[in-house]
Amino acid sequence: MTAPQAQLTETLEVLLRFGALMLRAGDTAFRVRDAMRRLAHGLGIERLEVELSTVGLNATAWTGGEATTLAREIGPPGVDASKIAALESLSLRAAPGLDSVTLEAELDRIEKAAPLHGLLPVALSMAVASTAFSYLNGGDLLATGAAAVSGGIGQAARTLLSRQGFNQFAMTALCAVLASGLYCLIVIGFGVRTFAFAHAIGFISSVLFLVPGFPLVAALLDLTQHQTKAGMTRLFYGVLLTLSAACGMSVVAMLAGLAPAPAAPPPGEIEPLTVLGRALACFAGGYGYGILFNNPHRTVLAVALLSMVGNEVRLGLHDLGLALPQATFFGALAVGLGASLLRGRLHAPRIALTVPSIIMMTPGLFAFQTIVFLNQGKSLSAVEAAATCGFAVGGMAMGLIASRFLTERQWRYER
Repeated sequence: MTAPQAQLTETLEVLLRFGALMLRAGDTAFRVRDAMRRLAHGLGIERLEVELSTVGLNATAWTGGEATTLAREIGPPGVDASKIAALESLSLRAAPGLDSVTLEAELDRIEKAAPLHGLLPVALSMAVASTAFSYLNGGDLLATGAAAVSGGIGQAARTLLSRQGFNQFAMTALCAVLASGLYCLIVIGFGVRTFAFAHAIGFISSVLFLVPGFPLVAALLDLTQHQTKAGMTRLFYGVLLTLSAACGMSVVAMLAGLAPAPAAPPPGEIEPLTVLGRALACFAGGYGYGILFNNPHRTVLAVALLSMVGNEVRLGLHDLGLALPQATFFGALAVGLGASLLRGRLHAPRIALTVPSIIMMTPGLFAFQTIVFLNQGKSLSAVEAAATCGFAVGGMAMGLIASRFLTERQWRYER
């Protein structure tokens, strides 16, 4: 190997490490590709071609007539908004003359950075988010309180298991059993023998922390940007996490003998006091999810505001009679447009603002009905509930995608 080629290989190894860290933190593949190309320019690489997935990436670099191709494994995926922000900022600051030693040192610093929030704040944030979600969707005082306790404890258990490197799918199923089982024990302990609509909402709220919002939204964003391999692998990862949580909840629902709860009809009007209460709940829930994804406090505040605005749009339209999937689309669109206005001022990645803000839009009741109907062998009813749930989740993602088409030129035109 010639000296120039050896140097190119060393530089590309560092560049692949950067891409792997960014993907492992949960960023979209098309953003990782763009960031790697910015860094490649700063490192003196004349041309870079990258192929990405959530399990590995490979790249070919050309400089001065020399070319080299390398591949790298990524490892178990996760979500860390602060690392995404730090890595994107590093790529945006890249200028010609950057050397691989300096880049390696920056990557060491970012990778070793401690989480911004400890175990207790994260657990409390999920207790608050579970409380807010239960209130928003019609949970009563008992259901809301039980969801807060079980959601907080479930998230604490997930954090501890994650630190030990526990398998993510097994961990998700176990935490679903723990949180939903604890919820049922609390509610039954207070004398409830038949789960009404409010109790069903609390049951779903207790496991809200397991919703894989980042991978599902990132997958759909990647697919719309022709990053098919990364999008499909991330989509299946998110679906498997969802199925793991559903399996755990199904066990508890079967043992507890839960029955499906009907959805309450839209009121057909908007009441001022209801709007105020929902605004406070949406703000609190968004704040909790901002902390869960390891955002700095300034970004967490922005997430809370976006969650409040987006959910008020969604719930207000639904109150007036618009179907849930369409109302969810417009709520997510409002979040995406708001994120476009705030991300430059906050120097925060767009995905770190949008995904935590839309988790509160999760159609929890229909997810509950799907699980219970499947346990009862009512396949047609389960498919109907699952379809409504799926379209609402799709509305969340498509609203964010539509906001990008409206605000970003690179989304409106093929490259």
